[in-house]
Amino acid sequence: MTLQDERVEPALPARDRRPAAGRERRRTSIGRLWSSTAGKKIVMAASGAILLLYVVAHMLSNLKVFISPASIDAYAVWLRSLFDGLLGYEGFVWVVRFVLLAAVLVHATAAYQLARRAKAARPVGYRRRPKVQAGYAVRTMRWGGVILVFFVVYHLLDLTTGHVNPHGVHGEVYRNVVASFQRWYIALFYALAVCSLGLHIRHGLWSAMQSLGAMTAARQRAAKLTALVVAIAITAGFLSVPFAVVTGILK
Repeated sequence: MTLQDERVEPALPARDRRPAAGRERRRTSIGRLWSSTAGKKIVMAASGAILLLYVVAHMLSNLKVFISPASIDAYAVWLRSLFDGLLGYEGFVWVVRFVLLAAVLVHATAAYQLARRAKAARPVGYRRRPKVQAGYAVRTMRWGGVILVFFVVYHLLDLTTGHVNPHGVHGEVYRNVVASFQRWYIALFYALAVCSLGLHIRHGLWSAMQSLGAMTAARQRAAKLTALVVAIAITAGFLSVPFAVVTGILK
């Protein structure tokens, strides 16, 4: 055999000679979780749980308005002074705000990317119309999310900073709430946003429980009922405050 007959394979760079499994191990666990569809669903459920816990706590604290003006005003002061020795006055509130903002961004991003993946996975020639219920749920989640974004921005300007509140005195939570909801169009906008939130919670909670694994028919009914009851309770709790102001119970 001559030298010309010999085939010498070119040497590969060291980084290319590494096994594929070794290169795969370089990816962090968080990166692998985020890149998979199942991981995105887990992240979406976890961020949704954080947001749901906040919504429940916020709704329950709102009900202090029915105890007395002093009760809800004192609660606002207590919340801002929580861990003030460590975080400073209102430090805890800002930590909660940053956590909520991160949860919203992660939740929305995961939802968007999952929707894109589901759309891309459909065959090109797929022409069957989706089920009415599925289409309604998707539209509800999408437009409900848009309504909630606008509402949160206005809600902060109204009852947090006081810029668009007729009373707008920092620390006078009761008077600010009454002054805001005495405007019927604001109460109506609030009701629309809360109803959107309720629909969002019902569908999201049901989806989260469904994705936990295979469910029997009985468990599906129980999960749907649980999601519905939670959504109705939260919606009713939030709506009770503007309703009481509009009807003159709170004034």
